Amino acid sequence: MKGTTCEICKKTFIRKHHLDAHHLIHTQEKPHVCDICNKAFSQKHNLTDHYRVHTKERPYSCDGCGKAFSRKSFLTVHYRVHTKERPHSCEVCGKAYSRKSHLNRLYLTHTKEKPHSSEVFGKAYSQKSHLNRHYLTHTKDNC
Repeated sequence: MKGTTCEICKKTFIRKHHLDAHHLIHTQEKPHVCDICNKAFSQKHNLTDHYRVHTKERPYSCDGCGKAFSRKSFLTVHYRVHTKERPHSCEVCGKAYSRKSHLNRLYLTHTKEKPHSSEVFGKAYSQKSHLNRHYLTHTKDNC
């Protein structure tokens, strides 16, 4: 494939303006800012997708059940509910998942890694939701 290549990650683009937009990922520059909440994005299409958080627009709907989504990628993952497709499988135990994030969570159980920790309470968890649940035990009246 002929095109221009990113010197940092070696990803190739057919059009130079796509490479220019891609470079913002590496520079951490975020020139596209939401005028409602001030959240910033490196890519314009991500800002466009983000606006749907505010407008509640869900232009992508499932042909099977009618459920609607704000992003096409969310619909793509949802289709796996109907097809039972599980393209992400664990190299350690063979368990398969429809979402890569679920596979990544499983890997943490294999490695015993606990990346979410509280320096205040000296606790560490494999999942952020478990750390958040722990924080809630300290905000209740029984503290």
